[in-house]
Amino acid sequence: MLKLTDEEFKRIVAYFKSNYGINLEKKRILIEGRLTNILTDMGYSEYKPFLDTAFQNPNGKEMTLLVNKLTTNHTFFLREPEHFDFLKSTVLPYIEKTVKDHDVRIWCAASSTGQEPYTLAMIIDEYFGEKKSLWDCKILATDISTDALAKAKQGIYTAEMVKDVPESWIKKYFIKLDADRFQVCDKIRNEVIYRQFNLMHPITYKKPFDLISCRNVMIYFDAKTKADLIERLYDALKPGGYFFIGHAENVHKETRFQFVKPAIYRRPL
Repeated sequence: MLKLTDEEFKRIVAYFKSNYGINLEKKRILIEGRLTNILTDMGYSEYKPFLDTAFQNPNGKEMTLLVNKLTTNHTFFLREPEHFDFLKSTVLPYIEKTVKDHDVRIWCAASSTGQEPYTLAMIIDEYFGEKKSLWDCKILATDISTDALAKAKQGIYTAEMVKDVPESWIKKYFIKLDADRFQVCDKIRNEVIYRQFNLMHPITYKKPFDLISCRNVMIYFDAKTKADLIERLYDALKPGGYFFIGHAENVHKETRFQFVKPAIYRRPL
């Protein structure tokens, strides 16, 4: 395994903290483990020339590989199901009652490989049923990793990945490609718009959102980065809009958000 010097490690930590809000101070072994084979395959025998090239060309293949390898993309269908129960019981009925132009605004702000936005899309499809054609329910799904976004767009998952998906959903929303692979059907995939986005950047939008789900990404941020992001997300919501975070995360006490229940908040009306 290629070993990072202290200077090289500090360069990576400082770059990811400054540009992405991600704290890698305790991830030295993880960084070495994820990068060693990549560097070797690219013909590098040490980190310095690779990092020099990456930092000199933020849009080059070295930086793309660095971001893709060092951002975590662990997710699965129906993760933290309390959110999806609340979506069905409270959020969607509220949207149906109050969104007069039938333009539903939902943002999955850390979409990873697609399981969360597709879960949202399937629940929305079931909720509206025959009335779905009357609504624009497209979901904006963003992530910083181009690798994760590419996999999400394909919507192909192994049998192990879909083992907790209800059998009725497998029949209704998936196409079996072979013995071990399932693909989300076009109807659902077309409901999700994937975009690369860095949560440290200003959040611009044509219209505010009814729901923002930003789950299990802020655990990698320090307190100030997290607090600043939460306030920007607050401003991106409609009054009355809902905000989901991961159950291992929290919102600071001085927030403008109204607490609803664990991991669920709301911008007051």
